Parts: sequence; structure tokens; C-alpha cells
Amino acid sequence: MISGPQIRAARGLLKWSAAELAEKTGLTRETINKIEDGAVQPREGTVADIVRVFAEHRLEFIDNQGVRFRPEDVEVLNGKEGVEKFWDRVFTFAQTKGGTIRQNGIPEGPLDECAPQAAAEHRERMAPLVSARKDIFMRVILEEGDVNFLCNDYVDYRWNPKEFPPPVPYYIFGDSVAIFAFESNPSPKIILITSPIIALAYSKQFDRAWELAKMPQQKVKLSGRR
Repeated sequence: MISGPQIRAARGLLKWSAAELAEKTGLTRETINKIEDGAVQPREGTVADIVRVFAEHRLEFIDNQGVRFRPEDVEVLNGKEGVEKFWDRVFTFAQTKGGTIRQNGIPEGPLDECAPQAAAEHRERMAPLVSARKDIFMRVILEEGDVNFLCNDYVDYRWNPKEFPPPVPYYIFGDSVAIFAFESNPSPKIILITSPIIALAYSKQFDRAWELAKMPQQKVKLSGRR
């Protein structure tokens, strides 16, 4: 069982207030304070929710009352549920960190078809977030000729020239790189790698591809937004 001081230390690493942790776990700030002070013994389900929230931000609780960032991690997400979880990860990153989000070689139409409702909900929450924060930059490279600009309101699009080989589909946010495979069953299979070194390498590769990419000849605004 994790302790109150461990939870407080984990909050400190992420620079979260007790109110922020309460919001993410569905608990009240008073409950968080009581757990951290040892005034109450949390139920197993409550502890599981707290551990899950921190795990989503690469924090883990270790022996001797410790807490640390996981240096590297690999997770496999599959099918509709995997896509839903992936969008939640992307939104949480954008909401808490901001920064540049990069997507290359992932066709937006087929990706939406994997989890239409989750994709639509993700677009609806990302659009106002990007507009409000001003520090989120989203860049997407599609195959030349693909005009499925589903997130046209807040994403910058470019085309990978036809004479260039198509890349392995990938998505970068923060220290995470997601490799997509649409030929799997269920589709897609998402290999989510959390590694600062790998994320940096892929980001450099993407930025070079972005420099060489073509500006689309037209922008077609479709019904959705991501």
C-alpha cells in the first residue's frame, strides 16, 4: 500500500496541487489531504485510481517509500479501446504541457474510422484547448493528394511528396512516440514508446521531413475536427 507522503511527493514531482490530483482521480481535495496526512485509510479502489493517474504521467511508486519517473516504457494499445486511450493520453499531455505535437504518415480518414466517436470528441476538446493555450503547435504530414484535413482549424498540414517513400506511421507528443499499424486485427495496433532519447530522434526526423514536405494546394474543411 502506498503512503500519504509518497502521494505528496508524487504531486511534487509533477507540480500538482491537491486540487489538481483530486480532479484527475474524481476525489475531493479534502479526501486527498486526509489520505496524505494519514487521517483516513483509503479503499483499494481509491488507491488504484491514484496509482493509475500517476502511472499515466510515468510516475511509479517503489520500495522504501519512494517514487520516481519511469525512464522508459513500452505499451501496446489495440483497436477501438486502444485509440480511445491514446487520444486521452494526447489530450492530457497537451492540456498539462503544451508544446509541439507531430504526426507523420497516419491517414486521418482510416484513423477516425477505428473509433469515430472518440475521434470526434477528441477534436471537440482539442480545438478550444489549442486556441486558448497558444503554446500548442500541431503539425501533420499526409500523403501528397490527401485532403482529409479533419483538424483544419488548429493543425498545420503538409504533404509528403509522392517521389519520397512513405514513412512508417508515427505520432510524437512529449517524450512519447506512437507507431501505428493498421493491418492488425483489431486495427490499429499502437506501440507507444515513452523514451526521451527515442522521442528526440523521431522529432529530429520529423522536423527534417517537415522542411522537405509540400504545402497543400488547397485546404478542404470537412465536418470534424481533431
